[in-house]
Amino acid sequence: MDKNLEGLDLNLLRLLKVVVETRNTSVAAEKLGISQTSVSRGMAKLRETFGDQLFIRKAHGVEPSELAEKLAEAAEHMLIPFTQVLEAYQEFNPEEYEGSVVIAVELTLLDVFGRGLFQSLSKALPKAKFKITYWQQNSLQELLDREVDYMLHYTLFQLPQDIYVHHLSDIVVNLVARKDHPILSRTSDWDEVKTIPRVKYASDSTIAKHDMYDELILAQGVEPNIALISHSVPVMVDKLVHSDAMAFSSSYLLMHDNRLTCYPLPKMPDRIKTVSVSGGYLQSKRGYPLNQHIHQAVQSFFNSIIQPSNQ
Repeated sequence: MDKNLEGLDLNLLRLLKVVVETRNTSVAAEKLGISQTSVSRGMAKLRETFGDQLFIRKAHGVEPSELAEKLAEAAEHMLIPFTQVLEAYQEFNPEEYEGSVVIAVELTLLDVFGRGLFQSLSKALPKAKFKITYWQQNSLQELLDREVDYMLHYTLFQLPQDIYVHHLSDIVVNLVARKDHPILSRTSDWDEVKTIPRVKYASDSTIAKHDMYDELILAQGVEPNIALISHSVPVMVDKLVHSDAMAFSSSYLLMHDNRLTCYPLPKMPDRIKTVSVSGGYLQSKRGYPLNQHIHQAVQSFFNSIIQPSNQ
């Protein structure tokens, strides 16, 4: 008996199970939808692997040995998980899915789009249980460990090749500050802008000391004048409304208070005048219907929104 089972075809186990059940190779071939020749070859491979004592030939079929029956029973237990997985792929019903869905979203994106995302996902998976949290330093490992189903982040954020990433939307960046700002209402030149106090989102997704807008100010020969760093959008908005501070942000921030407005950016590379948003999940889940359905719901949401006017 060849006890090396590493190269054993799972189809042979299915063949063994059906031959034991039918006790007839011709009936087994018909039930499996294969030729008699294929059954004969499969039986020869089974005998080569497990020994000639598997079946005893009879006038009208075959009689399985005790070993064959035990192997068929074991094969059934082995094949059940495969069958369940295939059924989960083929019979996935988003309307009835009651499992958990975990999504990690970059903090600023969660603040701006969180409510709409949740509404879109709830509509797509009405019976699912959701956990939507902000992206932290351990979120990538959780994604790789299959503890997070889907992520949203800025495209500039580097991810390993294990993650399938797709573009969702582009967001136009402006200078956001209170209306009638004493400097920005008349100029956006770096000479004037570089010393204006700034408001920044606190991000747990990176550990770098400076963001790309800090680097632009440093290039002007001054240290960034950071007046506030916060996780809270209402706190940031309050600072912008009640001071001369500004933020490199989008017109989405104007939705929080009509006393804010957008001003033109100072001279800077085109590549950072717009930020790209991407979604992603494990490459190994690209064919999984749940992840595909989440992706479709998220993409449909971003396709449906229009960035507010910057005035």
